[in-house]
Amino acid sequence: MTTGTENNKPKILILATLSGGYAGADSVGQLHEDYPSNTYILPVMCPCMFPEDFYLRAFERGIDGIIIMYSGTDSPYKGGAERTAVLVNSTYEMMKERGIDTRRLRLTAICTVCTKPFLNEVNQMDELLDDIGFVKDELAVPA
Repeated sequence: MTTGTENNKPKILILATLSGGYAGADSVGQLHEDYPSNTYILPVMCPCMFPEDFYLRAFERGIDGIIIMYSGTDSPYKGGAERTAVLVNSTYEMMKERGIDTRRLRLTAICTVCTKPFLNEVNQMDELLDDIGFVKDELAVPA
């Protein structure tokens, strides 16, 4: 159940790999742990499938923070971890050019049973967004 104040919180999108972050999220659910309700989880095969402009469009459409929860080098997709890191670094440069705080995008390794790290990452992003506010405010400032 959400309250009116939660509807006014910055939105967090988690790209959670099936082999890592999504399984970690499932473990959190099985333990009946809570995390901020402004969090949306999108299960993905491998985050390297998403080009840089996916992240930029997400910010432009009102997603305030994105966490890529990846199984890292444990990924079943050869070269996926390296390609994802390259994409994220490239996206950081594009974010800087547009005046978007790069802390809004985070790549983190989460394993299938990583409940505490999962919760830590979500809560850290939530706290960061409470401090820096909505991405629309950064996008509204002319460069």
